[in-house]
Amino acid sequence: MKIVCPTCQKLIDDAPADFEPRPFCSMRCKLLDLGNWLNESYRVSEPIDALADGEEPPKQKLN
Repeated sequence: MKIVCPTCQKLIDDAPADFEPRPFCSMRCKLLDLGNWLNESYRVSEPIDALADGEEPPKQKLN
């Protein structure tokens, strides 16, 4: 299985299916990515659904 690490872009050609740090090449890259999430270095640039825009949710019918 081929893996391209999203952190360092390293290519691993022969990673087993149960490769622990997948999709990363190592635990170091996996922890660096986690640190970026925890430090809020990654952000969602726009609302992910209509409710984030302030629209009302659809009404549900009660039976």
